[in-house]
Amino acid sequence: MGVLLARRNQHGEVRMIYRLGELLRVSTVNNRNLKYSVDLIQGVGKDGNFITPKRDTTESNLKLYKIVNDGAFVYNPTALDIGSIAYRTEGLCIVSHLYVVFYLNDKGKELLDPYYLFMYFRRSEFYRQVAFRNFGSARPEFSFRDMSEIIIDVPPIEIQRKYAGVYTAMTEHQRNLSRGLDDLRLVCDMYIEDLRRKIPCERLGDYIELSDERNESLCYGLDDVRGVSIAKTLIETVADMRDVNLKPYYILRPNEFAYVPVTSRNGGKLSVALNDTDKTYICSQSYVVFRCRDENELLPEYLMINFLRSEFDRYARFNSWGSARENFSFSDMCDVRIPIPDIKIQRSIANIYTAYQKRKSLSERLKALIKDACPVLIKGATDEAKQFAN
Repeated sequence: MGVLLARRNQHGEVRMIYRLGELLRVSTVNNRNLKYSVDLIQGVGKDGNFITPKRDTTESNLKLYKIVNDGAFVYNPTALDIGSIAYRTEGLCIVSHLYVVFYLNDKGKELLDPYYLFMYFRRSEFYRQVAFRNFGSARPEFSFRDMSEIIIDVPPIEIQRKYAGVYTAMTEHQRNLSRGLDDLRLVCDMYIEDLRRKIPCERLGDYIELSDERNESLCYGLDDVRGVSIAKTLIETVADMRDVNLKPYYILRPNEFAYVPVTSRNGGKLSVALNDTDKTYICSQSYVVFRCRDENELLPEYLMINFLRSEFDRYARFNSWGSARENFSFSDMCDVRIPIPDIKIQRSIANIYTAYQKRKSLSERLKALIKDACPVLIKGATDEAKQFAN
């Protein structure tokens, strides 16, 4: 077998089309000698990145884990339709035996730029194709055999590299922004930890109060509804809002907090967010909304920094009560103790939070732009290839 089509069609266009199976090789090399330990275990997220697994892997059978080297593509065969595929460039790791690992073969290296191929995989068109091929299965799995049957247009390698260069420049910029986020979070943690050692911690209930303002007059509509994510940000609601009565919804004003009191099945985190915008929103009556009583004593941004800490999440999870659904009530929130320094110190730390939020927002916008750019870049490459051939 080889190229499926390399001739001019009725429009005079030349197309070089291959099945991916002609250009790839699967890898099943595993860690049977236990050469690599749990600190090298990685998973694949829906954003196309390698991530540290959230589950406990200390009891895992590491012999079964597959070895991944630079240049490998790795995907979760049960979640490929939502984007769980990544390209490895950061050194050796090991992944679950359930994942599929493959590389470009010798022919593939001649014909395909790996970043161009990764762009191809990061398009919604590709995910729809995966979902279509999986249709009808109780537990759909997109195997390497399925991947091998995918048909791809292959422009000249020089054209691929030009468009892949645009993609890699954008992704590197986004990674740099993400690294900066981690640095800012670390600085905040260091500040708070230093304060905990130097000054006594105070009960939060002396500084915060509930807000029970409802949307009874329906001043705010569906466009104003917000939810709270486990990433501790306000998000547009993902709930089905058809026929929902918005009158009981809480009004969430600027500098007010909202959180989900239920902590069960929430990734060990308390979903809490600060409305750090100048807009007023509404949120579900199942949430808890509160505010700082006096912002000259406790700044909302400084308090939010404390909520971002993993120590707070552990405290909230440990102090959640219930049976089927564990809750962290407002009275539990009031019992939280944090260091509350002079307002000038709070402002200096809050400035770091503001920088963190701005950088995080920029990173998220750039991430969305990269996702939207993939189909545009692929189309640009194929269109240029047609012009080149003509």
